[in-house]
Amino acid sequence: MVDLSGLVKAYDVRGVVPDQFDESIARALGAAFVDVTGADQIVTAHDMRETGPGLARAFAEGALHRGAAVVEAGLGSTDMLYFASGHLNLAGAMFTASHNPAKYNGIKMCRAGAVAIGQETGLAEIRDRASAYLAGGMPPATGTPGQVTQTDVLLTYAQYLRSLVDLRGGRPLTVVVDAGNGIGGYTVPAVLGDAALEALPLTIIPLYFELDGSFPNHEANPLEPANIVDLQKAVVAAGADIGLAFDGDADRCFVVDGSGAAVSPSAITGLVASRELAKNPGATIIHNLITSRAVPEVIAENGGVALRTRVGHSFIKAEMARTQAVFGGEHSAHYYFRDFWFADTGMLAAMHVLAALGSQGGTLADLVAPFDRYVASGEVNSTVDNAADRMDAVRAAYEGRAELDDLDGLTFTLADGSWFNVRPSNTEPLLRLNVEAADEAQMAQLRDDVLAVIRG
Repeated sequence: MVDLSGLVKAYDVRGVVPDQFDESIARALGAAFVDVTGADQIVTAHDMRETGPGLARAFAEGALHRGAAVVEAGLGSTDMLYFASGHLNLAGAMFTASHNPAKYNGIKMCRAGAVAIGQETGLAEIRDRASAYLAGGMPPATGTPGQVTQTDVLLTYAQYLRSLVDLRGGRPLTVVVDAGNGIGGYTVPAVLGDAALEALPLTIIPLYFELDGSFPNHEANPLEPANIVDLQKAVVAAGADIGLAFDGDADRCFVVDGSGAAVSPSAITGLVASRELAKNPGATIIHNLITSRAVPEVIAENGGVALRTRVGHSFIKAEMARTQAVFGGEHSAHYYFRDFWFADTGMLAAMHVLAALGSQGGTLADLVAPFDRYVASGEVNSTVDNAADRMDAVRAAYEGRAELDDLDGLTFTLADGSWFNVRPSNTEPLLRLNVEAADEAQMAQLRDDVLAVIRG
């Protein structure tokens, strides 16, 4: 057996090319993907990384060998692949390493209808079958090899998103968009620009729209504050109403207000939740356990049902499908919509924010203020020798002093309403800490106290 455990993660495939991930592995994964899903036809897409087309074609060869036909959507964002999977009702594979550096690539897989595949829902079996194929050779071809066709879904994707959020009637807005040389430079003009569709009341100021998988300007990871500095400066310099930053595969969107201040993804979750509940009274909204406690408050205030879940897109998508939730949000800026096959799309979340901003005369800071009620630490990572021992130490330090919830790691809520969550990384020797409190001083004190326990 060839060990693929370091390549096949909890939710996707991701590794350094060619050291960890090459076309032979992609070919084996393509065959295993068809075996496990039972798909007789699949759709693929890839982002702007140089290694994407070769890996996608090798994956297709494996799928063809096992009798499946392949529809190649070509260049696209991850949410565009989810759209293709839902719109065409085909199992899909997106070749991307999201926000990781240029030397990485990977695959995000889904069943027909954009149903997520994670370790517990098929990915482990795909990994094990691919390992066996790499060690012992590919299995015999299944019947007649499938055929390859090409399709372009960019315009259809843009039209569909515009059908969900109408941006035509709002006031004119100036919008700076930082694509980080990622695939947003390809999708934003199609959705928000006027290249092929009706012009919107938006003046788009592009920043790093040139597709370049080497990411020459900054990493395509807006979760890191250093990577939105250029956007913040550009928004202020242009006197823009809002700034948007997309990650490498454009499935996440981060927002900056007119003063250049970053807007919390939890505040965006609250804002979009309130809009969805206005259309769907009493509906269920999903949020993960590290979003602000303002999120369930906002959901309740707007007559919705808040459902808390573990961190991770496969968990949220499964819960959304089970409960028919209309929307879900994570503090990592993944946003999920029932109307988008329960899949995540940063573009649709951005459109909701633009529509809300354009429908009134105030600033974005004023608009999101009711949804931004507490002070959060952001995720603080600590490298540890033994994650289980350090988790036990945190439990011992706080058990009996605060209310404990162990849905995903340890979440302790103190009597004053402040809380923290500690959970181990799925892939690294790290513990991840998130803290929230009523004010900066209270948050900092709790953060430092917990870190002292984690770090011994």
